[in-house]
Amino acid sequence: MGVLDDFIVNAKTAVDTVGKKAGQIADISKLRVSVADLNNDISKKFESLGKTVYEAKKTGQDQTESVSEAAEEIDDLYDQLAAVNQQLAAVRERTICKSCGTENPQGAVYCVKCGHKLSDE
Repeated sequence: MGVLDDFIVNAKTAVDTVGKKAGQIADISKLRVSVADLNNDISKKFESLGKTVYEAKKTGQDQTESVSEAAEEIDDLYDQLAAVNQQLAAVRERTICKSCGTENPQGAVYCVKCGHKLSDE
């Protein structure tokens, strides 16, 4: 029964590996949906900001406060997007260059695009 036992152990190991990969793929998919949602929200905020600026110009009203609030909301969305991208890179076992935003293989010392040193991050 030594061969049968080896087969069972190997089968269990394969099932565990496939299960982990499936979980990782599901995590990546969820994070990608979050990235798409955040990008959509950012686009909507920019559109709203553009309309606010246009209306202010047409009517001559001062919309400085509204523009500042919209800019802060967009900055917050960009911060959220950066956090989700960081999570996505971690799940994919990648490192994001803080200088240019390019994904690099984990363990890389320098960015493949801009040459920035990654190990200091």
